[in-house]
Amino acid sequence: MAIPSTRSRRSQVINYWPGFVDALSSLLLVIIFLLSLFMLAQFFLNQEILGKDTAMSRLNSQIAELTELLQLERANSSDLESTIATLTATLSTTQGERDGLAAQLAGAGAGSGEKDARIAGLEADLQAEQDLSRDAAAQVALLNQQLAALRTQIAALEQALDASEARDAASRTQIADLGRRLNLALAQRVQELNRYRSDFFGRLRQILEGRADVQVVGDRFVFQSEVLFEPGVADVSAEGLPGLEALAEAILQLEQEIPPEIDWVLRIDGHTDKRPISNLQFPSNWELSAARAISVAKYLVQRGVAPNRLVAAGFGEFAPIDPGDTEEAYRRNRRIEFKLTEG
Repeated sequence: MAIPSTRSRRSQVINYWPGFVDALSSLLLVIIFLLSLFMLAQFFLNQEILGKDTAMSRLNSQIAELTELLQLERANSSDLESTIATLTATLSTTQGERDGLAAQLAGAGAGSGEKDARIAGLEADLQAEQDLSRDAAAQVALLNQQLAALRTQIAALEQALDASEARDAASRTQIADLGRRLNLALAQRVQELNRYRSDFFGRLRQILEGRADVQVVGDRFVFQSEVLFEPGVADVSAEGLPGLEALAEAILQLEQEIPPEIDWVLRIDGHTDKRPISNLQFPSNWELSAARAISVAKYLVQRGVAPNRLVAAGFGEFAPIDPGDTEEAYRRNRRIEFKLTEG
């Protein structure tokens, strides 16, 4: 009788696992939907910024043209005013001479031939001065009309310049707001990448736990070169393959977790100690460090890691972490570093 009672109790246990899986699936769909909205918003924001930059360039060009035209018109206005002042002075002088001739004519008597000839000469001079005065007055009137038209045109140009400056200020305000929004979006993306970097490093710490030849320095994983390579050789040794295999598995899992809109790469940095090397295959430490970084990248690609997510770089002996001249310092400086960073 005890056995049936035990089976009855087991049948009453509720299996919560399917509901938990459904909840995780729903949460994953919501996250994918939100990331898609973020990408669309980022795309339209970039398009709007490009349009504002084009409009800003066009407005700056118009303002420069209006400013140059305004300066030319002001120069012409100054020249016209100077000409009008000169003609006005000439007109005043002519009118004075005309008045003097009229006075001489009035004071001259009409009794002898000499006086008649003098009167005729004075009348001719008076007529010439009157003609010159009329011409000067007409020219002054014409110049006054041109000056008035020029002032009207200058006023219109100043209004157009003020309007362009107002549009320019509004555009600058909009661009500043767009730049702020873009910086906020970029900061959010950097925060997301930092979160995935922390997860990635945490996973690697668990995988490589207990290995003294692998260390964490800041935001980088450091493999001593002896773990992966024989001295003076750039081919990965058999002893180093398990560590790279674990690293490849972690990267493959990371590729599935990070959303595609986040641009990231795993940088592989090769370093040597400062003792020089020179042979046909490696003329300097630069070639050796670069070749080792490339060998690691090629192995990761063979294990399925996407090539566009890897960057191989050789630093030679020029980025030591220990400045000493001991064998221990040389050993620490011979290393391969892995750093998850933005693409």
